[in-house]
Amino acid sequence: MSHAPAAQPPRRRGRPRRADVADGTPATRERILNSARAEFSERGYDKTSIRAIARGAEVDPALVHHYFGTKEQVFSAAVALAAEPATRVLHSMQVCALDEFGEQFTRTFFRIWENPVTRSPLLAIVRSAVNNETAARIFREFVTANLLSRVADGLGPDGRLRAELAAAQLVGVMMLRYVLRAEPVASTEAEVLIRRLAPVVQHHLAGAPFA
Repeated sequence: MSHAPAAQPPRRRGRPRRADVADGTPATRERILNSARAEFSERGYDKTSIRAIARGAEVDPALVHHYFGTKEQVFSAAVALAAEPATRVLHSMQVCALDEFGEQFTRTFFRIWENPVTRSPLLAIVRSAVNNETAARIFREFVTANLLSRVADGLGPDGRLRAELAAAQLVGVMMLRYVLRAEPVASTEAEVLIRRLAPVVQHHLAGAPFA
């Protein structure tokens, strides 16, 4: 005599299923972060919810909380994922003479932003950061700790200021080029912009005279 399988008790809300936790592979975590990045980009930080992030990743909202905590922590993790290629590239910069560092830094910056694969996630995060102070603070803290500190090393007691001034030149151009799409910056060849910007960046980094 056959027996029908016993009905499973309803899952309690607020905790992820054990199967979901077991599926917390790097791919699952990345799916959550990709969904978060898309939500933050489309809706902004204020209007993005954990539930919407979970829906985009096709997971239970409790799983998002389980792995990343609050929305602020999710955004912080999304920033780290989006900026990981930039972090990797900057940390792999070859050691060069100080009088060559401005050009290398400028070329490295353009290499990151001219590549659609690395540019797209950064743009998504930047769009969220410019519209919300909490998002801006998280983004600023990450950039300062993980990117600018790499550039500032060896620049002297005012190295952080020099690095920030150099970065400001390049970030401003990228905002005009990819966010505002202002002409003629948006359509000018990257090599032309590099040749014009590198001496300015070098001036900030090393105090060298303009070329």
